[in-house]
Amino acid sequence: RGVEAPEITITSRVLPADLVEVRVADNGPGFAPEHKDSLFSHFMTTKAEGVGIGLPISRTIVEAHGGTIRAENKPGGGAVFCFTLPRHQSRASKVSAL
Repeated sequence: RGVEAPEITITSRVLPADLVEVRVADNGPGFAPEHKDSLFSHFMTTKAEGVGIGLPISRTIVEAHGGTIRAENKPGGGAVFCFTLPRHQSRASKVSAL
């Protein structure tokens, strides 16, 4: 099921404990509830042609950098993928803070 005017929204915010959260949301149909637990599994796909490796790779990258990733459906339609990463201070910021 497609939407007439597809839209993707990306937002970010700083969280406590020096984390940054990035949310990627769309206005599509979302994902079926029965797929939620397997979205990040290797080769999981709902398409007839596809290998579904994007989300496991994304999770590996995010976790390798000390973050977390999750997915949820938005009320009213659409999916949200949200990941957190530790906040990074540039070397110049660290020096000027001394």
